[in-house]
Amino acid sequence: MKVVIIEDEYPAAERLEKLIRKLDPRIEIIAVLESVESARLWFAEAHHVDLIFSDIQLSDGLSFQIFEAFPAHSPIVFTTSYDEYAIKAFRVKSIDYLLKPIKLPELADAIKKFDELKEDFSPKAYARKVESLLDSLEMSKKAHKTRFLVKNGEQLIPIHQDQVAYFYTANELSCLVGTDGRQYLVDYKLEELETLVDPASFFRLNRQFIARVSAIEKIHTYFNGKLKIQLRPETAQEVIVSREKAPAFKSWLEN
Repeated sequence: MKVVIIEDEYPAAERLEKLIRKLDPRIEIIAVLESVESARLWFAEAHHVDLIFSDIQLSDGLSFQIFEAFPAHSPIVFTTSYDEYAIKAFRVKSIDYLLKPIKLPELADAIKKFDELKEDFSPKAYARKVESLLDSLEMSKKAHKTRFLVKNGEQLIPIHQDQVAYFYTANELSCLVGTDGRQYLVDYKLEELETLVDPASFFRLNRQFIARVSAIEKIHTYFNGKLKIQLRPETAQEVIVSREKAPAFKSWLEN
C-alpha cells in the first residue's frame, strides 16, 4: 500500500509515520506534504496513492482546497482536531477521520476499514463522495446563526453573535451571557446551539458551556491533563475542559 501524509506540524507528521510503520512496515509512505500549495504541485504530477492521510487546517489554508483543485481519486483519512460538527459530516459521507492525538488502535481500525471497503473506492465514485462532502461543509458554513432573539421583560430583542460571550445550561435551561454580563434565556438546548454557532468562534468546553474565543480570559492547567477556564464575564460555576478535549481546545485557540 502506498500512502501520502498531508500535515504541516512536524511532530504530528513524525508521530503518524512512526505509527504507520509500527502497524505495518510494508506500507510505503511516498510523500509528506506540508501545505495546500505543495500538495497541489505534487498531485499535479499525477502521482497515484492508495490512501491519503490529511490534516484539515494547514499553514496556508484548508486541505479541502487541495481536493477542489484535484478531485480525490484515493480514499482520505482526515487527521484532525476539527470541531465535532464537521466530523459528523465526515461520518455521513463515509470518509473516515482520526482525532488528534492519533492512537495506534484507531489508526489500525481506519486502515482495516479501507481494506474492507476499497472495492467501493472507484475513482469516479470517490470523487463524487468528496465533492458531496465539500458541498455539505459549504452549506454548514452558511447555516451559522448570526443573531439570537431573546426575551427581555415584555420585549423581544435580537442579540448579535458578536455580543455573545458564552452559553451555559443550568436546571435544564439554556442561558446566553452577553459581553456586557447580562443574561437571557434562549429556546435552544446546548446540543442545538453547538450546531448553530460558528465553530471558528465558539467551542463546546464541556456539557455545561459553549464559549466564544474572546470570552476565554485565562487558562489554568489542572490535574490529570485537564484545563480550568476563567471566562469573561465571570461565572460562579467551575469550567473544566476534559483531558480528552484539551488538545482540540488548544488547537481551536491557535487557529
